[in-house]
Amino acid sequence: MDKEISLKDRRCFFSPPRVLKLNLIAGLILTLFLLSCAEVPLTGRSSLSLVSDSQVATMGYQQYADVLKKSKLSNDAGKVQMVRRVGGKIANAAESFLRETGAGGDIALYKWEFNLIEDDKTVNAWCMPGGKVAVYTGILPITRDETGLAVVVGHEVAHAIAKHGNERMSQALLVQLGGIGLSAALSTQAAATQELFLQLYGVGSTVGYVLPYSRLQENEADRIGLVLMAKAGYDPRAAVTLWQRMNAQGGGRSPEFLSTHPAPTTRIANIQSLIPEAMRYYRKPQ
Repeated sequence: MDKEISLKDRRCFFSPPRVLKLNLIAGLILTLFLLSCAEVPLTGRSSLSLVSDSQVATMGYQQYADVLKKSKLSNDAGKVQMVRRVGGKIANAAESFLRETGAGGDIALYKWEFNLIEDDKTVNAWCMPGGKVAVYTGILPITRDETGLAVVVGHEVAHAIAKHGNERMSQALLVQLGGIGLSAALSTQAAATQELFLQLYGVGSTVGYVLPYSRLQENEADRIGLVLMAKAGYDPRAAVTLWQRMNAQGGGRSPEFLSTHPAPTTRIANIQSLIPEAMRYYRKPQ
C-alpha cells in the first residue's frame, strides 16, 4: 500500500498542472533576465540588471559620504597625492575604454573621487558605483609604488564599470527580497538593504563580512583592470608580482583584500595569460 501511495504522490508531483507551473516560473525568470540585462564591456557577457544604474550610483554616493564621515582620512600629502594621481589616470583610462567599447553613455554616471583612509590594519581598497574609491593605508606596503597601486585601483574600477555590483545587487534582490526593486526594498526594508549594499561592495571594516565576487566577475575585473592600467601608462606585467606579494602577505591571517579577491597560483597563471592582450594598450611614458 505504501508503495502505491508513493507512486501516486510522484504522479501528482509531476502532474500537468505542476509541470505547467514550473514551466511558467522558468519562463518568467528567463523573460525577466532577457528584459533586464546589461553587457559587460570587453567580454560582451550579458548580466542581470534589475536596478537602474542611476539608482545604484546615487546609493553609492550616499554610502561613500557616510563612510568618509566615519573614517580618518590620511594627512600624508605624498601618499594622498599618489592615490589621487593614480586614480585620476585610471579614471581617464576607464572613460576612454568605455567610449571605445560603445558604452560612452555610462560616463555621466561616474563622479570620480579617490581618498586614502588612515588604517594600517586594513589591507583593502574598493570602488563604489559612480566611481567612488577608497584605498586603505594598510595596502600601501604591498602595492609599494604607483604601478602596484594601479593594479589594485584598476581592478576595483574595472568591477565598477563592468557593473558587477549592480549584477550582484540584482541577484540579491531577486533571491533575498523576492525580486522587488531597489526603491521598494529601501522603503520597506531600508536597514537590511543598506547592509546588503555595503556587504556587496566590500566597504572596508564597516560590516562584519563581505560577499565576494564570483570567479567569473573576478576574471573579468582582472582582464579589464589590466587594460585600464595599461591605457593609463602603467606596465600590466607588474600585476603578477603584486598578486604574488599579496599571496605572501596572507600568512596566518589573510588581509581583507585577499579574502575577497582570492589569488591562488591558478589565478596568477590566468593573469599571466591576459597580459599579452593588455600590452597592446600599453605605451611606456616618455
